[in-house]
Amino acid sequence: MAQLHGVVLLDISPGSGESFERSFLEKVGHPAVVCHGPHEGALCPLLAGKGCEDFESAHGIVFELDLDRPQHRAIVERYRELGREGMPIRVVATPEQAAEYAELLADVEVWTHEPTVADLDGFAAEVEANDR
Repeated sequence: MAQLHGVVLLDISPGSGESFERSFLEKVGHPAVVCHGPHEGALCPLLAGKGCEDFESAHGIVFELDLDRPQHRAIVERYRELGREGMPIRVVATPEQAAEYAELLADVEVWTHEPTVADLDGFAAEVEANDR
């Protein structure tokens, strides 16, 4: 059994690569918590100032929500503002979104493809290194 490391928050749309990403991260010892983002018409608790237990327990974040939605961009901004120093954050975006929102994404790593095993393995290693 893998040694347990820091929790990873998977902020992803329903039906995306959730099971692949979650199972891989858990296999390498990172408990994964999934958030599907706020429901249409609802405000993310992190943006409402209520805090978010999933975010507060996270040692790393993989964000795959739609950057074309203003609330989702605001969530990324809050993660950047509130995250611990050095917290690994990966944002999955289209190449067009990466260019359009380059300023927002300036200090996070952007994947312009579906995360692969190699991507997730490198991310997990960075989470572990940041925990030391």
